[in-house]
Amino acid sequence: MPAIDDLKNRTTPVFSADDVTVLFVLGGPGAGKGTQCERLVAAYGFTHLSAGDLLRAEQDRPGSEYGDLIKDYIKNGLIVPMEVTIVLLENAMRAAMSKAPDASTSTSTSTATATATNKKGKFLIDGFPRKFDQAVKFEEAVCPAKFVLFYDCPEKEMERRLLERGKTSRRSDDNAESIHKRFRTFIETSMPVVEYYEKQGRVARIRADVPPDDVFRATQAELVKRLGENF
Repeated sequence: MPAIDDLKNRTTPVFSADDVTVLFVLGGPGAGKGTQCERLVAAYGFTHLSAGDLLRAEQDRPGSEYGDLIKDYIKNGLIVPMEVTIVLLENAMRAAMSKAPDASTSTSTSTATATATNKKGKFLIDGFPRKFDQAVKFEEAVCPAKFVLFYDCPEKEMERRLLERGKTSRRSDDNAESIHKRFRTFIETSMPVVEYYEKQGRVARIRADVPPDDVFRATQAELVKRLGENF
């Protein structure tokens, strides 16, 4: 995994907020974040980066030095060390930026000091940050977020959705025991992140226990309100 040591020591964002639009997408497990992100990608051209999906892919990657660690953390409903998650996100952002029309032909993501000059990117970072220190380090070392999309859904509804999804998802954490651990972890560690950004006026809180179309309309309204018509 490249750039872990660099990330720990970095105090200047590698991407400019003028060139990169980052929205954090938060909500309890089963709140519908993935569904809304899919719609936002289709409607506005965002790149959707799911922290959970990146971690699951890394744990299955042959030769990954972090595979077993990630697997154990996910199985127990715990949060993977932030350096691993942030580097995966940063590398995914670099890969997406390298594919932009005005990007160079190089697709290397190993050099943490590489710049993104003349490249634009719009990213939905789904399920991250899950702890306060993750939020601080990402904004310090990678890029400040514009704001947080927080999908607010009652626990009973989220559990119902996850158990239904577990019938076909084959995900090891879509079972009652892991679900309850994930709920507790979210309340204890992620809600303080939401509250932190809310005090700064950087949270769009959206009711998520209504039909997906209604959720999406509310999301669109927040984007226009906060970013303008032509973001």
